[in-house]
Amino acid sequence: MTQTSLPPFALTGLDHVVFRSAASERLVAFYRDVLGCALEREQPQLGLIQLRAGRSLIDIVSVDGPLGRAGGRAPGTEGRNVDHICLGVRPFDEAALRAHFAHHGISIDSAGPRYGAEGEGQSLYIRDPDGNTVEIKGSAT
Repeated sequence: MTQTSLPPFALTGLDHVVFRSAASERLVAFYRDVLGCALEREQPQLGLIQLRAGRSLIDIVSVDGPLGRAGGRAPGTEGRNVDHICLGVRPFDEAALRAHFAHHGISIDSAGPRYGAEGEGQSLYIRDPDGNTVEIKGSAT
């Protein structure tokens, strides 16, 4: 692929990801309690909850709220609103991660080395309560 001109800006990283959810409280609890995101802010008039994930945000939008209704049907087994997100973690202690997820009743879909923004590193694939795939990835070793 040939790039003919450079854009007049530099990308700084992933700012935020937005998930539409029919059970936003359950999704918020997963990202807060299992993955350690902090509540950033809530905008109930929009049906929006924002969680801090390091330098990025994960937004949860209720499909019953004003923003969520604009997106159509709720995500489910026949359709996704995203393929997966990848959250970098340090340290990547696979045994400790597996024990943590097992404690929360979360199974590992797959594990292995994968390439990402920080190079090759070990990762685990899990699913949040809405079925979205979340990759938990360590940095290059």
